Amino acid sequence: MNIVIKVNDEIKEKMLEYYKDKMRDKVIPYVVFQAQEEDTVITMYTSGKVMFQGVSADVDAAMWGVALEDTKEKKQEKKKLEQKYYECSSVGSDEVGTGDYFGPIVVTACYVKKEDIPFLEKLGVGDSKKIDDKKILKIAPEVAKKVKYRSTILTNQEYNEKYSKDINMNKIKSIMHNKVLYQLVTEEKPKYDYIIVDEFAREKRYYEYLNGIQNIQRNITFMTKAEDKNLAVASASIISRYLFLKEFNKLSDTLHIPLPKGAGSEVDKIGEEIVEKYGEDKLKEIAKFNFKNTDRILHTLIY
Repeated sequence: MNIVIKVNDEIKEKMLEYYKDKMRDKVIPYVVFQAQEEDTVITMYTSGKVMFQGVSADVDAAMWGVALEDTKEKKQEKKKLEQKYYECSSVGSDEVGTGDYFGPIVVTACYVKKEDIPFLEKLGVGDSKKIDDKKILKIAPEVAKKVKYRSTILTNQEYNEKYSKDINMNKIKSIMHNKVLYQLVTEEKPKYDYIIVDEFAREKRYYEYLNGIQNIQRNITFMTKAEDKNLAVASASIISRYLFLKEFNKLSDTLHIPLPKGAGSEVDKIGEEIVEKYGEDKLKEIAKFNFKNTDRILHTLIY
């Protein structure tokens, strides 16, 4: 697979820094550098174009920009492929909460039959990040009644106990995705065309993260922005968001403090308030302690 993108000077400098330890020594006319990232070869030309060649070229290119305009044939092929993954019976999984300082990580796997698609479309099912929380709270119970699903919730206290140099966020996510997918497939025995996961790690790396796990779900199709291309993933996204909101609101009620979502400056202010009111141990219990917010919160406090 070959993907070509056009980059500006700012992105060019970032790429030079990112790939500096992976560059090849050979000199090629009109080429700024050539580097290798696992199974992808990256070539930056003096024109400002960058070519990504390899099985995971689309994933690596997506880090930096939008591919140059496809030919008409490629666009038709892409549309046909996306329809194949949309108009089918499928199992899909998605996660919520990995970018939030407060609140748990929730992963859900859903089974959507082809005949369920019109109902879900009418309901307005789509990527939960593009649907406001009020609508999520309204439609998620309807989605849950219609489809088979399995969910798992990891509290931040559990997250902090598991997270280490050897166990990063992607490993945690891989284990959680595998758990719900395996449960759903083995317990419900659904008749599906595809199992789809919204790609957060390359396929090879995903399965490496599962080394040592006894029950592993195989035959997964990994794709970027899967929640926009497949209703099983979109349904999983909505149910995960619903469960996240419920747990998030419970936590706010327990603390008697309205917690902000995300990991911005407002989060830091509330984090300081929590430490002042309940102590640092409480922060470690309810927040993802490895986030940079922790350093900012504890650094700015005056005892």
